[in-house]
Amino acid sequence: MKKLFEKVQNEIIKASIVGKNILRSNSGEGFVDSAVKILISVVIGALLLAGLYALFGDVILPTLKQRIQEMFNFAG
Repeated sequence: MKKLFEKVQNEIIKASIVGKNILRSNSGEGFVDSAVKILISVVIGALLLAGLYALFGDVILPTLKQRIQEMFNFAG
Protein backbone atom coordinates (compact mmCIF):
# COMPACT_ATOMS: atom_id res chain seq x y z
CA MET A 1 0.00 0.00 0.00
CA LYS A 2 2.87 2.32 0.82
CA LYS A 3 4.42 1.68 -2.61
CA LEU A 4 1.13 2.58 -4.27
CA PHE A 5 0.97 5.90 -2.42
CA GLU A 6 4.58 6.67 -3.32
CA LYS A 7 3.90 5.83 -6.96
CA VAL A 8 0.82 8.07 -7.05
CA GLN A 9 2.74 10.84 -5.31
CA ASN A 10 5.58 10.57 -7.85
CA GLU A 11 3.11 10.72 -10.75
CA ILE A 12 1.46 13.82 -9.27
CA ILE A 13 4.87 15.48 -8.87
CA LYS A 14 5.78 14.61 -12.47
CA ALA A 15 2.48 16.03 -13.71
CA SER A 16 2.94 19.24 -11.75
CA ILE A 17 6.48 19.68 -13.09
CA VAL A 18 5.27 19.16 -16.66
CA GLY A 19 2.43 21.63 -16.04
CA LYS A 20 4.80 24.25 -14.66
CA ASN A 21 7.11 23.84 -17.64
CA ILE A 22 4.23 24.23 -20.07
CA LEU A 23 3.00 27.37 -18.32
CA ARG A 24 6.50 28.87 -18.16
CA SER A 25 7.35 28.29 -21.80
CA ASN A 26 7.01 31.25 -24.14
CA SER A 27 7.22 29.29 -27.35
CA GLY A 28 4.42 29.25 -29.83
CA GLU A 29 2.30 31.89 -31.37
CA GLY A 30 -0.99 33.27 -30.18
CA PHE A 31 -4.20 33.02 -32.13
CA VAL A 32 -4.52 36.79 -32.32
CA ASP A 33 -1.09 37.15 -33.92
CA SER A 34 -1.93 34.54 -36.54
CA ALA A 35 -5.31 36.12 -37.25
CA VAL A 36 -3.75 39.56 -37.73
CA LYS A 37 -1.12 38.16 -40.12
CA ILE A 38 -3.75 36.36 -42.16
CA LEU A 39 -5.97 39.44 -42.27
CA ILE A 40 -3.10 41.66 -43.41
CA SER A 41 -2.11 39.22 -46.15
CA VAL A 42 -5.71 38.97 -47.38
CA VAL A 43 -6.10 42.76 -47.50
CA ILE A 44 -2.79 43.26 -49.32
CA GLY A 45 -3.67 40.50 -51.79
CA ALA A 46 -7.06 42.07 -52.46
CA LEU A 47 -5.47 45.46 -53.06
CA LEU A 48 -2.97 43.95 -55.50
CA LEU A 49 -5.71 42.13 -57.39
CA ALA A 50 -7.85 45.25 -57.55
CA GLY A 51 -4.90 47.25 -58.87
CA LEU A 52 -4.11 44.66 -61.53
CA TYR A 53 -7.77 44.46 -62.54
CA ALA A 54 -7.95 48.25 -62.91
CA LEU A 55 -4.67 48.32 -64.83
CA PHE A 56 -5.76 45.64 -67.28
CA GLY A 57 -9.24 47.13 -67.72
CA ASP A 58 -8.18 50.73 -68.31
CA VAL A 59 -4.71 50.60 -69.85
CA ILE A 60 -3.67 47.25 -71.26
CA LEU A 61 -6.81 45.82 -72.87
CA PRO A 62 -7.91 48.96 -74.82
CA THR A 63 -4.38 49.43 -76.11
CA LEU A 64 -4.17 45.76 -77.04
CA LYS A 65 -7.52 45.92 -78.85
CA GLN A 66 -6.41 48.99 -80.79
CA ARG A 67 -3.13 47.37 -81.82
CA ILE A 68 -4.88 44.21 -82.98
CA GLN A 69 -7.35 46.25 -85.06
CA GLU A 70 -4.49 48.24 -86.60
CA MET A 71 -2.58 45.06 -87.35
CA PHE A 72 -5.48 43.46 -89.25
CA ASN A 73 -6.73 46.64 -90.94
CA PHE A 74 -5.91 45.82 -94.58
CA ALA A 75 -8.29 48.38 -96.07
CA GLY A 76 -5.99 51.32 -95.80
